[in-house]
Amino acid sequence: MVTLALIRHAKSEWDDPSLSDHDRPLNPRGRRDAPRMAALVAARAWRPELILASTAVRARTTAAEFAAALDAPLDLREELYGASSSTLWSAAANSGASDVVVVAHDPGISILARQLSEEAPLMPTCAVAVFEWHGAAWTEAADRDPDVVHYDIPRDES
Repeated sequence: MVTLALIRHAKSEWDDPSLSDHDRPLNPRGRRDAPRMAALVAARAWRPELILASTAVRARTTAAEFAAALDAPLDLREELYGASSSTLWSAAANSGASDVVVVAHDPGISILARQLSEEAPLMPTCAVAVFEWHGAAWTEAADRDPDVVHYDIPRDES
């Protein structure tokens, strides 16, 4: 079985124009949503083998909350910052794990979610989309629709 969770980083701060885009931290809403959404995913008793995340502050902070809640190792990758949907998929598929979380940015994360399932709407900040392919390897998953899709956004969980 292959399971891929796509998570868009939590809401970031825009108040300090001296910060580069890469260095923007989470804002108060993002700091509230990330642990709450991580707890929601953890309550489902799914434990990924690996969490891959962009090196951007907002993404790695979000990913750290999920890594702690899911008791999963975190691998920060520069190539996931502003990555295309194909780069995000390749990172997961080539990770050596069958249960992977990817924490990254739009538009790549929303595009990949839609490519995997028309059920997945655009990914607002801190949205979680989980895709499962039963009896499949990554190469097979790439060529078929997922068997199960879970989708959660912070406003649904308030």
